[in-house]
Amino acid sequence: MSRHAFEPPLAVAPEIEDALESGKPVVALESTIIAHGMPRPRNLEVARSLDRLIRDHGAVPAMIAVAEGSIRVGVRDEILERLAGDEAVAKVSRADLPACLISGALGATTVAATMIGAHLAGIRIFATGGVGGAHRGAEQSFDISADLLELARTPVAVVSAGAKSILDLPKTLEILETHGVPVIGYRTDTFPAFFVRSSGLPLPVRVDDVARLAAMLETQWSMGLASGALIANPIPQDAAIDAAEIGIALDQALEEARRHGITGKPVTPFLLARLNELTGGRSLDANIALVYNNAKLGAELAKALSALS
Repeated sequence: MSRHAFEPPLAVAPEIEDALESGKPVVALESTIIAHGMPRPRNLEVARSLDRLIRDHGAVPAMIAVAEGSIRVGVRDEILERLAGDEAVAKVSRADLPACLISGALGATTVAATMIGAHLAGIRIFATGGVGGAHRGAEQSFDISADLLELARTPVAVVSAGAKSILDLPKTLEILETHGVPVIGYRTDTFPAFFVRSSGLPLPVRVDDVARLAAMLETQWSMGLASGALIANPIPQDAAIDAAEIGIALDQALEEARRHGITGKPVTPFLLARLNELTGGRSLDANIALVYNNAKLGAELAKALSALS
């Protein structure tokens, strides 16, 4: 038997399968935002609001997770509630997928793993909060998110508010450039920094129109350029946090993480939770606002791509 004879362990919800077969727009969502990125019970409220928002903007939402030995593209409500309520949910990136699938455990997918699930299902647009990147001090620690390499090899467009300001953003952009990943500013000339509308780092391409953005993606993939694309969509102005204010809180949170020896996967959840405490809840409100903003753009972009197809 050929070593390629087995089908990937993929379970696509009937509604999403029907939408893909009929050419309707579908937007992938990552589950680690719900499991590890927001406090309970707000996380479940956000998950359900995201579902409604994408539907209200004319697309079909497809949250991706690992459950019961398969990559779930579209999760039923019982699994969604477990993702939001169970503190033992695994955080699953590319390297963790086989072990999580074989174990049958419940896993929340990161950007990288969500891109893999979306691509296997045939979904081309994925909306999230922010992508991972090169961590501060990466020139010594080599702590670089798998999200960046996934963007280099998986043809899914990721709509995000740039990358989290806890990261080394110049190095993050340099890695993406080295691997040939288009970073496209949507109505911005500079790279967003998650809670902050602009990092001050210039972007090579700006697009102000969703139809033109869809045409760029279609052109990229029709040429056989098998990378993804990062669509940089700044947080709405009324939800943004002052750069100096978030910088002070971030420096304190980073120092606490260092003092407590927190490294690897737990770093981002720890920092997000600590920032929420230090800003009196404003960082969580900003996080939710930018996720909703990206979901809206993701739905509009998915519709534009469907129209081209």
